[in-house]
Amino acid sequence: MKRLPLHIGFTLRSKLAQIGQAARLFMQLLACSPRALMRFSLIREQVYYLGNRSLSIIGVSGLFVGFVLALQGYYTLQRYGSAEAVGLLVALSLVRELGPVVSALLFAGRAGTSLTAEIGLMKAGEQLTAMEMMAVDPVTRVLAPRFWAGFIAMPLLAAVFSAVGVIGGWLVGVVLIGIDAGAFWSQMQGGVDVFADVGNGVIKSLVFGLTVSFVALLQGYGCKPTPEGVSYATTRTVVVSSLAVLALDFVLTAMMFSI
Repeated sequence: MKRLPLHIGFTLRSKLAQIGQAARLFMQLLACSPRALMRFSLIREQVYYLGNRSLSIIGVSGLFVGFVLALQGYYTLQRYGSAEAVGLLVALSLVRELGPVVSALLFAGRAGTSLTAEIGLMKAGEQLTAMEMMAVDPVTRVLAPRFWAGFIAMPLLAAVFSAVGVIGGWLVGVVLIGIDAGAFWSQMQGGVDVFADVGNGVIKSLVFGLTVSFVALLQGYGCKPTPEGVSYATTRTVVVSSLAVLALDFVLTAMMFSI
């Protein structure tokens, strides 16, 4: 049996080492979570930092997504005489799919990169090493609050995105186009199920928040302590987080519709 070429074996070994480091960091985060949750003030500060500062881009994006959904939905449903169902189309598209997914992509680009850059700069400035010298675990003190803050902030941002998107759909459908307001809201209320539709969106947003926060912290904690290393880790956070969100969206959607 022929041996694998040297560069292939080295690449496989490097990838396996990276997977092992990621699994080890994830287990450390879970193990120190009880101690981190006892100091909830640290998590609250990070929720404000990650969530409130991402609110503007989430709100504006949700508004314009609602505009586009209402326009596209109206011109499509009008062919079949179902223009009053624009509200249902906008609501289902947002709470099931676009709200969690687009919010997670924006969250990765705004909050995920800031997390990676912050942790990477702390590592480059040897602040994490100084904590270890003072017998302070940086995973418990620095990483875990940011990890759970992302987990909490992501569903809230997705809810804001969906709510603002529905308002945008109402502005275009009712105010601009002239669809009956009663039909717009009644179709939405009758067709959107709290557990089957909204609940699935909440589950997706929780999983996406967990994923994006972990990827951002992993890239920042494992980056090279140089300006080039921090910039590479920041870029890698967006790429890996976006691909992970899209892949998990497919898996979760398949599981939810098969149950």
